[in-house]
This record gives sequence, structure tokens and C-alpha cells, in this order.
Amino acid sequence: MTFATSRFQALDVDIHYLRRRGPRISLLGLHGLFGSGACLQPLTAGLDGDLDIVLPDARGHARSYAPPCGYSYSDLADDGCALVAGLSLDVPVLLGHSMGGMTACLIAARMGQTCRALVLVDPTFLETDVQRTVFESGVGDDHARQRQRPRGELLVEARQRSPQRPLSLMEDLVDARLATAHEAIGVLTPPNPDFRVLVGQLEAPTLLVTAEHGIVSVQLAAELSSLQPLLQHVHLTRAGHGLPYDDPVRVGVAVNNFLRSIGIVR
Repeated sequence: MTFATSRFQALDVDIHYLRRRGPRISLLGLHGLFGSGACLQPLTAGLDGDLDIVLPDARGHARSYAPPCGYSYSDLADDGCALVAGLSLDVPVLLGHSMGGMTACLIAARMGQTCRALVLVDPTFLETDVQRTVFESGVGDDHARQRQRPRGELLVEARQRSPQRPLSLMEDLVDARLATAHEAIGVLTPPNPDFRVLVGQLEAPTLLVTAEHGIVSVQLAAELSSLQPLLQHVHLTRAGHGLPYDDPVRVGVAVNNFLRSIGIVR
């Protein structure tokens, strides 16, 4: 099945999203900073075909509206909750990568038992000092420079840097980068939500997928597992933070196995 494109007015923000309708459980997939819903299609391609999958562009990203302010994780979670309610995604599965992982965790903590399951793919669970380092690292200035460069030039560099990625995915990633508003960098402003508190509040079965060269370490994953008995952990070796792009098959297998273990897919 292919994805159809549509729009939804979430509070004060017009949200663009892709949807692959299915007869069973809804899954809301949230992308990372500088990404788009389209960038998660390689990952969702391997998921159970009966899932009703919704992939929105976060505010300030791709084809969603970019307001002049309001880019905290709380704002992103507000949009996600509005989308769940507005599209009648009854007791959905939430899946998020990177920035989308933190957002999905916040939404799930708010939703309680009305979240069916949660999948966190190397979420931005950063300690306070690391948050400050990232914020002060010049990410915003670099993004501004990237947006001024020709699309073809960025695409050539992307193909040289990650030749294993399909051309269609690299085009989606480059287009998402060029379409990300400068204001969206505001999500990097410290402090992030306290991820330990959020994980402890979860009431839904949760899968944490980490990467050998990712953000969340094996040690932190073990700590989070001790805080939350509903959390399962899968660690992928020979993978980095971009694992939904570089290793969508292994991530998809992990997600399908998790959903099967809790009775959501066959």
C-alpha cells in the first residue's frame, strides 16, 4: 500500500502528514530534527501491512507550517496529541526517532493507558551538560549555511557520505533539511523534559532501540529498564544514530517482534 498525503489543523499549526491506511491498529511515527514524515517510510515499509500508519511533518519541518515561536518538546507533544484526537487514532502505537523519540515519550506519558505501545528509536535522552553542549555547538548556524546551498550539491555530498542509502531516501532527507525552518532549532534549547521521570511514568509496553554509535548508551538503557518494568531493550551493533535510514530492516524486525510479543500484530 502507498502513502497518501493530507493536512490537519493541530491547534494553531497546519500539519502535513502521510498516511498508509490499514484495517488494524494505528501507528503514529515521529521523525527527528531536520527530517520529515517521508524519511521514515523505509522503516515503516517493513512493518505489519495491516497497521494504519500516520507520518506527520513536525511544525517547522517539510510541508508543515512554521510558526515564529513555539518549538519546545511540549509544543511538539501538543501537536501530536491534537493529531491523535483529530484523526481519531484510537489507542495508537507511538514510534519516534531522535527528537521524535523524546516527543513520543512525552505524548505517551500524557496519554497513560490510552497509548497502546511506545517505540523509542535512539531518542534524544541527553544529560543536562550534553544538552548545553549541543545547544552551544553552532547547529543553528550550520543549518542556515546548509539551507543556502544548492540542492544538487547537498545531494552529491549525501550520496558520497552514505552510499548505502537509497537515492529516494537521500532526496527526502535533503529536501527535509532545506525545508526545515530556522526556528525549529528552538527544540535544542535546554532543558529537555526529564526523560527518567517520563520513562518512570509510562503505562504502555515500551521498546527502546539503541545503536552501538548512537545517543543512548547500553548503560543508560539498563538504568531505564530498572526504572520501568514495561520497557524492553534491543541494541543494534554496527549502527549509528541514523539507524532508521541506514538499517531500517533490522529496526523493522525489532519493532515487529515487539508488537508481536504484546499481541498487536500476528
